[in-house]
Amino acid sequence: MEDNIQEMYERARKAFETIEFWPQEKVDEMCQAAAWEWQKEENRKLLARLSVDESGIGRYEDKVNKIKDKCLGTLWDQKGVKTCGVIEDIPEKNLKILAKPIGVIANVVPCTNPESTICALGLSMLKTRNAQIVSPHPRTPQSSYKTVELGRKALKKIGAPEDLMQCIKHPTNEKTQKLMASCDYAVATGGAALIKVVYEAGKPAQTVGAGNVISIIDSTADLKAAANKIMMSKCANNAASCSSENAVAIQESVFDEMMECLKEEGGYLCATEERERLRKWMWPDGTVLNRDCVARPVEYPAKMSDINIPDGTRCLMVMGEKIGSEDRFSGEKISLVLTIWKWTDFSEMVERAKKMHKFSGEGHSIAIHSTRQDRMMELAIKANVGRVCCNMPHGAANSGAWFSGNPFTDTLGCGTWAGNISSTNVNWKHFLNYTNLAQPIENYHVPTEEELLGSYLNKWGRD
Repeated sequence: MEDNIQEMYERARKAFETIEFWPQEKVDEMCQAAAWEWQKEENRKLLARLSVDESGIGRYEDKVNKIKDKCLGTLWDQKGVKTCGVIEDIPEKNLKILAKPIGVIANVVPCTNPESTICALGLSMLKTRNAQIVSPHPRTPQSSYKTVELGRKALKKIGAPEDLMQCIKHPTNEKTQKLMASCDYAVATGGAALIKVVYEAGKPAQTVGAGNVISIIDSTADLKAAANKIMMSKCANNAASCSSENAVAIQESVFDEMMECLKEEGGYLCATEERERLRKWMWPDGTVLNRDCVARPVEYPAKMSDINIPDGTRCLMVMGEKIGSEDRFSGEKISLVLTIWKWTDFSEMVERAKKMHKFSGEGHSIAIHSTRQDRMMELAIKANVGRVCCNMPHGAANSGAWFSGNPFTDTLGCGTWAGNISSTNVNWKHFLNYTNLAQPIENYHVPTEEELLGSYLNKWGRD
């Protein structure tokens, strides 16, 4: 595969036209073939090792497990789903709805998940009879390219066109822009800077936003369990995920007890002087996050900030002070640093969280550990996020897990709050067009004014 974008598009288009009208059983076989090849132990170990070695971020063991979960989880979400031909028949309206593919999709993937993103989205694109051309992050070209190679191997095995999956071998920003402009659709997993570039390409697109997950703890929570789940989630893959907790907000009445639980799980609370040294290293110019801190083992930021941490430390903790640019710890950090807040009034804390999200992470996700359904619902109603996860390790729960009902994905839409077209977990549903086949309705009923407006007219009259 060469990096001639136009030739790649033409080959992808030809492959797409080959399967455009395939029946559901052949389409599902493609998905099974690709998922099997990607989740084989030797293959996911290879991809995880390539990813960590190329990027220098994340944890090998976590990536090995994540690739399997994303493959099998995505396949599970697709099981029994119709994406070919008539997918819905509504007799009372004499209406049939047909699903149709889009064509060739540009898939721009991040360095944080250069393999699992291709797996999850790749299965969704195969399920919907679309071709994809991957644009890897310049930091992780080999791991993305190898992932696509394995997908092509799976397609070849069952006689499906290999060019349904292609990958730019030597990625550049210019090639990515040309790819998005050339394809029929784009999906881009990355931060706010990428969103602008994607939409400048002039094609319909799925984009995502920054994460800044705040986990709210109240006095009804099982504190030890909550601390275990938070630290498990925070430390997974060295916090490479935009879904890992960035802050914990603890009710004052259980603050000391919860902090002890977090410390028992490996959290180290920085003193004021240590916090300041860490801040200066993480934001050298006071604004832009030092990329060298992203998803590194906790010993690295501690060493670079001259913080002497005890054995068993898994995560650094700092007290939150202000919200916004005055205190960058209130935003997304993509590192093993957790900001701690204290609250007394739940509704006030929800409003405070909204302000933090307005600064960083609006539209993404939030978490709560509580037994109070009213608080869960208040948070869901008021927070401008696409996902609220309750009493779970958030980093897995919001992007699909065997213990969570959220759809499996690596690509989280953040809605209009973050300039995205969707606020949901991006999967097969986002890669289809629909055609309504409508025929006359026999004995159709035209409603009267009273049926439609009766309650209003009875209350306000006809004036």
